[in-house]
Amino acid sequence: MTTLPFFPPDLFEQDREALLDIVYQHGTGPSQKFILGEQTAALEEALKADTGAQHVIACGSATGALELCVRALGIGPGDEVIVPAFCCQPVASSVINIGATPVFADVDPWTMVLDPEQVPALVTERTKALMPAHIFSIMAEMPKFKELGRQYGIPVIEDAAVAEGAVLDGVPAGRWGDLGVFSFFQVKAFGTAGEGGMVLTDDDQLATTVRMLRNHGQDGKTRFTHHLIGQNSRFDEILASFQLHRLPTFADRLERRAKIADYYSERFAPLADRGVLAPPAGRNGRCYYVYSLLVNRREDLRAYLSERQIGTHVYYPVPLPSQPAFSPWAPEGQSWPNAQQVSARNLGIPIWPHLTDQNVEFIADSVCEFFE
Repeated sequence: MTTLPFFPPDLFEQDREALLDIVYQHGTGPSQKFILGEQTAALEEALKADTGAQHVIACGSATGALELCVRALGIGPGDEVIVPAFCCQPVASSVINIGATPVFADVDPWTMVLDPEQVPALVTERTKALMPAHIFSIMAEMPKFKELGRQYGIPVIEDAAVAEGAVLDGVPAGRWGDLGVFSFFQVKAFGTAGEGGMVLTDDDQLATTVRMLRNHGQDGKTRFTHHLIGQNSRFDEILASFQLHRLPTFADRLERRAKIADYYSERFAPLADRGVLAPPAGRNGRCYYVYSLLVNRREDLRAYLSERQIGTHVYYPVPLPSQPAFSPWAPEGQSWPNAQQVSARNLGIPIWPHLTDQNVEFIADSVCEFFE
């Protein structure tokens, strides 16, 4: 029986020789410039062309990118940022690390993204930003968040870490907010052989500030002159070359993921009355970084799939406000019931692009057989 891990170890197998060549070229090149060089600039330009953003700024990670965004907006102690209660931890840590307060909002019980209907009751005079995040297969309802930003006069930071390449109503992910963020963490749709991220914006001043903040507050013109209190979130030249190598085939990998998701959604639709909820079907506003089901009998299904050597993954089994690190910022008596139930029910199944049709059918068959 073929083992089908949730995250395969051979994501970059087809690019092995190219990566070795890139490492050699940089290691023996005359410039000996390994960060923020010509390749990083070329990657930024390529993603500007892909997304239509006025500015694309490469940085050390998407976690760092979120913090750069928060800092660039001048947010600090006494300020608040509305973030989802069910999400990866950087939406909260990026706020706390600069002394501000994350305000946790509940999520939609099906799509698992931040529910815009929860936002108005949480806005105060201290609210300085909204931070919706795309999750797994689904983009957040960005038109509504954009309107909320206009209504309350607060900027929107779009956490598109998992959604590069996704498009909602004709607008690419990362382009809806005042600032947007991509991730190049290895298992993301446009992952790399290491860490990396991008900040996107159309605002000239925000772009200038982000560029300085990522490089110890320097402006790139005069070294050791620090205009801001920045940090080291610089991008690696080898990885920039590797991403440029992989960019031409990115659309094909996204399409393969989407086709697998289409097949899964068709197969799993009849299971809705058996406690299995698949992500909303379709292509608009879909990213399919992860295909995550909502399952009442999650642990039983997970064990059944494990017996068939099919890997699964549970994301965020404890909502952020209930985590020990973030509970000090969770108001006493407040609850996030939707975040709690999706934490208890979500189960990701493999959707990596080099799954064969036979692999995909076997995975779907196995899920369906469990409920027969």
